Amino acid sequence: MRADLKLRKRIAFTLSILTLLFILVGVRIGSLTLFQGKSLTKRGISQWTREGVVTAKRGAIVDRNGNVLAQSTTAYIVSANPQLVESPRETAQLLSSILGADADGMEKKLQNKKQALVMLKRQVPRTQVDEIRSLRQESEEMQRLLRGISFDEDTRRFYPQGISLAQTLGLTNVDSQGQSGLESRYETVLRGREGLLKTEADAKGKLLPDGETVYVAPQEGNTLQLTVDSVIQRIVEKAMQQCMEDNQASSVQCIVMDVNTGGILALCMKPDYDPADPPRDDVERLQELMRITAVSDVYEPGSTFKILTCAAALDAGVATVHDRFHCSGSILVDGDKIRCWKVSHGSQTLTDALANSCNPAFVNLGLRLGVDQMYRYMHAFGLGKRTGVDLPGESAGILIGSGRVKNVDLARIGFGQSVAVTPLQLITAASSVVNGGKLMKPYIVDAVLDPDGNVIEKTRPQVVSLPISQKTSDTMRSLLLNVVDNGGGKNASIAGYLIGGKTGTAQVYRDGRVVSDVHIGSFIGFAPMDAPRIAVLVTVNEARVPVDYGSVTAAPYARQILEQVLPYLGIRRDAGRMEEEKTVPVPDVCGMALGEAKKTLADSMLLCLEAGEGDRVTFQLPYAGQDVRAGDQVILYTYDVNAPQPKDMVCVPDVMGLSMVQASRTLRARGLEMALSGSGLAVRQTPAAGSYAPRDTEVEVVFEFPVIGEKENAVE
Repeated sequence: MRADLKLRKRIAFTLSILTLLFILVGVRIGSLTLFQGKSLTKRGISQWTREGVVTAKRGAIVDRNGNVLAQSTTAYIVSANPQLVESPRETAQLLSSILGADADGMEKKLQNKKQALVMLKRQVPRTQVDEIRSLRQESEEMQRLLRGISFDEDTRRFYPQGISLAQTLGLTNVDSQGQSGLESRYETVLRGREGLLKTEADAKGKLLPDGETVYVAPQEGNTLQLTVDSVIQRIVEKAMQQCMEDNQASSVQCIVMDVNTGGILALCMKPDYDPADPPRDDVERLQELMRITAVSDVYEPGSTFKILTCAAALDAGVATVHDRFHCSGSILVDGDKIRCWKVSHGSQTLTDALANSCNPAFVNLGLRLGVDQMYRYMHAFGLGKRTGVDLPGESAGILIGSGRVKNVDLARIGFGQSVAVTPLQLITAASSVVNGGKLMKPYIVDAVLDPDGNVIEKTRPQVVSLPISQKTSDTMRSLLLNVVDNGGGKNASIAGYLIGGKTGTAQVYRDGRVVSDVHIGSFIGFAPMDAPRIAVLVTVNEARVPVDYGSVTAAPYARQILEQVLPYLGIRRDAGRMEEEKTVPVPDVCGMALGEAKKTLADSMLLCLEAGEGDRVTFQLPYAGQDVRAGDQVILYTYDVNAPQPKDMVCVPDVMGLSMVQASRTLRARGLEMALSGSGLAVRQTPAAGSYAPRDTEVEVVFEFPVIGEKENAVE
């Protein structure tokens, strides 16, 4: 009995244990199935499949005619399965020689046997991938070294136009994500949607030859079509490069705009960079070069602002074109003396005052308008707020609070001081002055297209405000035409075309103080003035030349742009105006007294620029007999010399303060050569200026960067 009882207890205990185990197993199975099933299935799939991302092709950026400005091209990701690599060091060194990547870094990745796949380098061009593939076929040794190396399709950004429009287009990083410019602003439009590739693999990560493959195709990004015309952009790029070199400027900017729509036809800022090879190793420099300064940086516009003051005064009825203003060279406002750029303009009409760019006249206009009216017009012109252009980093400009404006502030605003604008704000506002009085919202993206070329979004020109009337606009077109025909904008005139515009020379501020001897020269031009179509704004920052007025540093390059752009746009020259603007021969004034030479040039409808301190002309440029346009300048050199000038000798010009390019041109114009040393501006020359030397003489010129001091500025 006792034995049977023990047996039954043992059986009951065993059954209890087994029952408990079955319950635990059931609970575990239930837990795995009901609560962890999804995660375990995911882990299982990841172990027997290899998953890769198929990069979507980024959308292109094209100009208004469909010419490609930025596009994505096929590249590759070079990867490796470390478990299949027998000699990590040898393989890393071999790949390093082809890919140009760090051998030590690759070796470290190849030694990680716990990983089934490691990425060695991205955005590898096809040529390098083909080289690796060819090596693998050469010998068993190469096949051994390159075993486990694989390639996945990738993309890289390509800019067919080179540096053209560099800051505006912007950059992408290695993951094809926009970093700056339009690439960043329109990231969601351009990037597309990634695809997926799944394939079955064994425990070592090796693909199964009969395994299943799942492929989800990527969706290509959309295309941005810009208002920019690549032909006009190239014209502008070339002119601005020459402008920067000739003027030895710290930077230059140019905007070409359709005055009737606000569409940007060209946008150039220099210095710039090559988007195919940006200086990524110098982050600070790259950040500076990437900025779209034409929309982000503000400056005092100087006399180009007089366009807006004049338009406001005429529209408000506080002045007419026949009103007269007296300029004695300065004007007192609340005890502050405000100088004109010229000693005196005397009595003049408003038409003449704009052509002469007379500061006191525009001080009067500002005071006549008063604070309330002046600010109402400035706000209507879009100043003090962002234009809303579809570019990143735009600034709003700077206006003094209307409640804090004193008379002297208002006086200075009248001629373009005590107010700060961006170049884009200025050209947009000025365009409204000539297009009939409509302030247009500027834009650079004309349309968004899908991968098949269908229009998804289209930008429509938008009128923001009506700052002036059609009648005032008609009057301003006539006044601005006169500025180029008879005033300070002569260097922008083009035979056969009606060109209007205004020059400006503004002060430069550093640490809240005016910097002496450097300015911002600018010119804004419009054409054709009988029916304006385009506006061109050129700004030249801190030109290192003796004469840095906007009429000298900026206007000639605006003319260079317009001379090529107007025929390209199909705007024909006016034959009658061509007749009116016949060239005139330069008279010979060498040997004349300075006063007599000036009168002779004036009789020939030519202007003069003096160089020297003598009272008799010893040399002239252009040479006597050359054909130039009426109103062009002739440089009169008046160095005092005792000996007459023999036929085989030439007077050595003064090149002090000139850049290397300018000094070389000045000397070559007289048949002399230049031997240079140093860099910067000319500070010494041998032979001395005013002496005579045989033609082909080599003039030794020493260049240095000057030390800039401070002095009172009276700018145009």
